[in-house]
Amino acid sequence: METETELQPQPASPQSNFTVPVAIVIAGVLIAGAVYVSNRGDIVDGAPKQEETTENTVELEKINPITESDHIRGNPNAQVKIVEYSDFECPFCKRFHPTMKQVMDEYGKSGQVAWVYRHFPLDSLHPVKARAEATGSECAAEIGGNDAFWKFADRFFELSPSNNQTDIDTVLPQIAREIGLPAEQFAACLTSGKYDAHIQNDLDNAIATGGNGTPWSIVVTKSGKTYPLSGSQPYTVVKQLIDIALKDK
Repeated sequence: METETELQPQPASPQSNFTVPVAIVIAGVLIAGAVYVSNRGDIVDGAPKQEETTENTVELEKINPITESDHIRGNPNAQVKIVEYSDFECPFCKRFHPTMKQVMDEYGKSGQVAWVYRHFPLDSLHPVKARAEATGSECAAEIGGNDAFWKFADRFFELSPSNNQTDIDTVLPQIAREIGLPAEQFAACLTSGKYDAHIQNDLDNAIATGGNGTPWSIVVTKSGKTYPLSGSQPYTVVKQLIDIALKDK
């Protein structure tokens, strides 16, 4: 089985083009009990190299606390929270989004699992567009609240061809219109720059926690234990990790 993550080129590195077999190590075997994955592709500029992070859980402790300002789908007090750092233009994020919706269908309705969405735009792969789309999602949340954020995210991944091919001048206003946001207010928000620092903070935290590509997710248990979940993992793998995390009381 191979898991795919979209990774950003690292200049002049002898490891800038390589293929690493996917390795999944289920927790319970290790004290930390996590899934570790090596992914194909290049590395995010400034991120730790993959071989330095696959067995190092210290970075995960640098995750920013989950607060009311986060975009949370499901029960904010859920026993397990999955924090996903994502890029709206990433094709593997597009693939992983329905997987996470399936997670919420199985575990979210009972309040066991919540989904937290944070931004990880890969500028070297998706210049301008990824950040503009992240801003669009924040503007949706500002105008329409948390539900509007998730409606925006769901619809965007349905419409977007990804891989920096999205016509943002058409798609962003279309989504805003479809989910009932005032056009002029949404357009003004998009160009305001008010969410630039927030998006950058998410990106910096993704890298600080060991993320070197998208989607990069961290599973957080009730007791505060953290487990890495790298790449567009299939539902069976995500479910297995959730079931392990739910055992942490």
